[in-house]
Amino acid sequence: MALAFVFPGQGSQFKGMGKDLFETYLEARETFQEIDDALSQNLSTMMFDGDEADLNITENTQPALMAVSMAVVNILKKQGNIDLGNICSFFAGHSLGEYSALTAANVISLRDCAKLLKLRGKAMQSAVPIGVGSMAAILGLDFDKVTKIASEAANNEICTAANDNSVGQVVVSGHKAAIERAMALASKHGARKTVILPVSAPFHCELMAPATKTMAAALQETNFNTPSAPVVANVTARAETNPDTLKELLVKQITGTVRWRESVLYMRDNDVTEMIEIGAGKVLSGLARRIDRSIACESVGSPEQIEKLIERLK
Repeated sequence: MALAFVFPGQGSQFKGMGKDLFETYLEARETFQEIDDALSQNLSTMMFDGDEADLNITENTQPALMAVSMAVVNILKKQGNIDLGNICSFFAGHSLGEYSALTAANVISLRDCAKLLKLRGKAMQSAVPIGVGSMAAILGLDFDKVTKIASEAANNEICTAANDNSVGQVVVSGHKAAIERAMALASKHGARKTVILPVSAPFHCELMAPATKTMAAALQETNFNTPSAPVVANVTARAETNPDTLKELLVKQITGTVRWRESVLYMRDNDVTEMIEIGAGKVLSGLARRIDRSIACESVGSPEQIEKLIERLK
């Protein structure tokens, strides 16, 4: 029996997230202040009381979600005296959540992580002009089937299976027209539903290639430590501990498939029986239940949930 800590990605954000933590815990206030200082931006005020449209801008969403996750981590460490790396077998995160996982595993400093995610958001947004790309969720078909559909729909454009989220939930990404063709083909092949995602860029496909150069240079200049517990990487769906390898995989992740379903199965096959989702929302807990209902899932993002977890892990 083993435990994994997992960290959410884009789509889990909501206006007001983290405010209850800020009002309850000194550790949360310190975390948000450190990130605000690192970015020279009052990100926390935007999260708590700003316009939702501003929060949903990718360069804000990415560090904001990490901020909530790391506020929870720091509360667990200091209020609960919990050494996360000592009690878990793996850390993992969905897309930008991998950066949160690396920070929780003491690979990257909080300040460096905030700066990297701000840059990542800007680089990914500027890689493709608005309106050129799109993403869509295909529900009811497996990953292999959607991969074939995406290949057929490409028609000399880019269309790839970008997120293998769970059984019957695969996201495609690429040129807008190709995504529309993929949705039509998926419906013909028995998809239960196809949904255009409200994102500002086509993430995790080759259209993001310009962002890889920016992030490779930034990551090369960032200090990475050996993780306190192995981190399951999105693009390999395997545990990694080598700092240089972890850097390389973050670059590959920008254009590569987020292999979340395989990552969860890998952790399950390595004795993980419980996953604790740290941060905003409960998306990953829902995905884990669809992947394998034998895995116990818990979302921890509110003061009440934190207190319950501290009491349980004492």
